Amino acid sequence: MKYAIIIPDGCADEAQRSLGGRTPLEAARVPTMDAVAASGVIGRTCNVPDDLPPGSDVANLSLLGYNPMEHYTGRAPLEAVAQGIELGPDDWAVRCNLVTIEDQVMRDFTAGHITSGEGADLLKTAQEELADERLQFYPGISYRNLLVYRGTGRPAPFSPDTRTTPPHDLTDKPVLDDYPRGPGSDLLNQLMADSVALFAEHPVNIARREQGKLPATNIWLWGLGKMPSLPTFVQLHGIRGAMITAVDLLRGLATLIGWQRIEVPGATGYTDTDYAAKGRYAVDALNKVDLICVHVEATDEASHEGDAAAKVEALEQIDRHIVAPIHEAFKARGDYRILVTPDHPTPLRIKTHAHGFVPFCIAGSGVEPDAATTYNDPTADRSKLVFEEGWRLMSHFLVVGTSK
Repeated sequence: MKYAIIIPDGCADEAQRSLGGRTPLEAARVPTMDAVAASGVIGRTCNVPDDLPPGSDVANLSLLGYNPMEHYTGRAPLEAVAQGIELGPDDWAVRCNLVTIEDQVMRDFTAGHITSGEGADLLKTAQEELADERLQFYPGISYRNLLVYRGTGRPAPFSPDTRTTPPHDLTDKPVLDDYPRGPGSDLLNQLMADSVALFAEHPVNIARREQGKLPATNIWLWGLGKMPSLPTFVQLHGIRGAMITAVDLLRGLATLIGWQRIEVPGATGYTDTDYAAKGRYAVDALNKVDLICVHVEATDEASHEGDAAAKVEALEQIDRHIVAPIHEAFKARGDYRILVTPDHPTPLRIKTHAHGFVPFCIAGSGVEPDAATTYNDPTADRSKLVFEEGWRLMSHFLVVGTSK
């Protein structure tokens, strides 16, 4: 038996006036996703408990079969794993975005999709001017970076009660009420404030302004946590897996659960990603592992930008270049199961993640079809197959409830 999971991140949504009263999934031409639904079952799952933030960290942890109420410790530690950063038992990782804030409004949580090289230059300056023996800045990809607080010999001031806000939740909104709060927040706020003066006339920002691009006005610190301890996927399910993604969060999660990480040239974590390359690498991986998981960030990025047309286009690219070749390869080789599901809703209306149910479809060996013929939000809403605790869906997909 071979398995595939395709995650169009944040694709669950509401009906859009710009799409003729349809959701993006309804408006998109996704014949292969519809074929999967028609030959299998469709349902709804809720991956984020009400007591936890509706981020991709919680949602994907749940989607892959881990109860987030037991295992979630924060987003940044997962990304630290992806970068090969070792965290001791007293260390804390903090997500460090480069952002553009104007008049205390979050103009752009990506600082105009700043390049990785520009970000590294800014983080180098932050390390030289703001860090000490406790603090270390780690450049990542584009606007996504990390700060690590080393707690050895000097306990970190943070706790699970420290509250921070993801900058992508604040697009076009005032930020004054969303700075860090609680234990250790004074340190985080001071670093953020100090970065404003540090970056104002930085050569990177001077060059960006001259080119008509948005400057990175400062760092935004959020998503902090300590290293989690997770059982491997093999320990839970006896199945070897591999992850294809362009996002450090999913890379780190894959590492922690013992999955192989497959890096795909041209995978960007944005709407310009090479969908076809992801599809090719996924099909090839089926010769090596039992389960391949393909995560695509493009649908979520389109939602953060409030771009319905881009979200529809991303869904169509995922269907044509990822779901279709995987489904065809499966049908030619024997027993298989395929799962298509987003992690969380990212409504275009609010441009950020939300709690709530997402639609999934499952097809393959041992799956008795239901009456559904299309894969979209309204069809899933009518299904009686519902997982209010989303982490239970994975065992249903792999083992238990796929035959009636």
